[in-house]
Amino acid sequence: MNTSASFQGGSSPFDFFNFDLRVPVSEKVPNPEYRPLDFPQPTQDADLLRQLSFIPGLKEILMIRQVHALEHATVWVLSDSQSGQPAKGKATNVQPDNELLGGLSTEHGFYLYGEVNISDLRRAVALARHRLTNGEWDLAVHPRCGTNLSVAMLLTAGLAVGVHLLLPFRPIEQLIGLGLAATTAAELAPDLGFMAQRYLTTAIPFNLAIENITRTRDVWGRDAHFVKVGWQE
Repeated sequence: MNTSASFQGGSSPFDFFNFDLRVPVSEKVPNPEYRPLDFPQPTQDADLLRQLSFIPGLKEILMIRQVHALEHATVWVLSDSQSGQPAKGKATNVQPDNELLGGLSTEHGFYLYGEVNISDLRRAVALARHRLTNGEWDLAVHPRCGTNLSVAMLLTAGLAVGVHLLLPFRPIEQLIGLGLAATTAAELAPDLGFMAQRYLTTAIPFNLAIENITRTRDVWGRDAHFVKVGWQE
């Protein structure tokens, strides 16, 4: 996660896939026992690993998807706590996002960048995992995730190549086509990026056990906290 994009406003052809992070799931769902129809089952990754254990690297892929979701949710929880809780009984329409916080996921855990008290971080990680595994799966998606940037770059490149091949090789037509390609990519990329996060690059951390949180440096020498996790069935 390269934890900066803004929430899309207005209508979009992909609105039926819109995972609205501006309103917490607990406010959108009056029944706390409710689960969305596509909410993942707690044992699905463990079952998949048992059935396909012969595939090299499968466990690491499953781990990093769950770690990625936990990283995003932790940033959301920390941002919410640092912005101040709304008064009891009053709903907020905008999910706060502290742009000074960022993260990087690995199969062993995730690095959290930014100034944060380690005690607050411990509470935030535990709360993030609890909220994710109890229905607030929107927390797994973050607008500043590197997935969104990757999707935008691939979409822009694909559309640009398509326009270049389809339109006449004259400067005016090519320039107009490239402008349309860039505009279309900018319009579709946020929704497609959220979809990619939801279905490809994150997963609910049902199998993660939080082992330790330490102050450290990453491989580039940057100060960070590292949240170490382990796999549990």
